[in-house]
Amino acid sequence: MINAGELGGVLRSDPLPLGRLHGKGRQAEEKSHRRDDLPLRGLSIAVGIVSMIMIFVIPKFEQIFKDFGTKLPPITQVLLDVSRWFAKDYGWAYVIISPIVFMLTIKLIRMSEGGKFAVDVVKLKIPVMGGILSKTAIARFTRTLGTLISAGVPILDAINITKETCGNEVYSRALAKVHDAIREGESMPTRSAPPRSATSSS
Repeated sequence: MINAGELGGVLRSDPLPLGRLHGKGRQAEEKSHRRDDLPLRGLSIAVGIVSMIMIFVIPKFEQIFKDFGTKLPPITQVLLDVSRWFAKDYGWAYVIISPIVFMLTIKLIRMSEGGKFAVDVVKLKIPVMGGILSKTAIARFTRTLGTLISAGVPILDAINITKETCGNEVYSRALAKVHDAIREGESMPTRSAPPRSATSSS
């Protein structure tokens, strides 16, 4: 953002446009984070409820079934076995550790350019969440590019800066292609369609 302001001369002349851009960007990010957190919160609540049932409720039913002395249906027996594994064989620890391991794995994958691109492609294809991420990236792109162009920054330089701020590797690569196409003499409208992976998710 500071790079955009310095190149466009916004910081030297009138910092208000850059401030408004930053404020709108922050608001969009906060809304996006709140929406992204909703599935995680719902999943956490669901896991907590299921954990309580597995640890405290189902074992009591197991004792009741033993008193009956009848053969249980396969599905019921599997449920009891899972509950026993969860409560007595430290299955709860696996449930807690698995999300942490998953998040660390994602971070390690994103350390490479190819891994970052692959993760962002998958994120854009997730129902609901993919559409939100796509709209957030487009909003960042249009706000930043509009501010730079209105400040007199050349279109190629503006696209170079914008692709670093859109927050998604899929869109960054798409903007890089737009940059190369314009440099070769093509017009922007013919090359600025959103990536197929983004539009298919929304």
